[in-house]
Amino acid sequence: MKRLLRPLAFAVLLLSPGINGSAWAGPGGFAKTLSLQGVSFQVQATGEGSQQQLTITPRSAKRPYKPISQTVDGRVVGAEVADLNSNSLPEIYVYVQSAGSGSYGQLVAYSVINSDQLSPIYLQELSGDPAKGYQGHDAFSVVEGCLVRRFPIYKPGDSNAKATGGLRQICYKLRNGEASWILRPTSVLQF
Repeated sequence: MKRLLRPLAFAVLLLSPGINGSAWAGPGGFAKTLSLQGVSFQVQATGEGSQQQLTITPRSAKRPYKPISQTVDGRVVGAEVADLNSNSLPEIYVYVQSAGSGSYGQLVAYSVINSDQLSPIYLQELSGDPAKGYQGHDAFSVVEGCLVRRFPIYKPGDSNAKATGGLRQICYKLRNGEASWILRPTSVLQF
């Protein structure tokens, strides 16, 4: 009986309406549907090995949107929807982890605009003090109006398997760039 209840509880948790979307991640793929402000995003990634084909299909009752397909270097490990700039037009954030021991994190993100397309969102490159000790193993999440990036800090001599410098957390805010949206760091914490 206990063996039957665990998978059932997990399935109920995944499909619960209280959770923002439903997900499936198998050995060679990822699928999740997320909704916010009248727009739903179907996120699918297929393929095995070090690259996957990512397709984001937005849907809205108000207007049709064109799907976006691209190859990503690594595997999709998560996706979230948010409105970080509070403009009542949602964004989709897809988290990718590279193959190999570094497991470098990448972000694929788009914002709904007032047309039939999505506008790309760029993540400002790590540089300066926030990049010191960085060797991958990123984790991304949307937290209280920020896109948060966390990673272990490596000291000289640390092995890739064991960072001893603590953790760094960078909060990025969505800002209007010259031609599109950009995520710029607004705070850096170390613990």
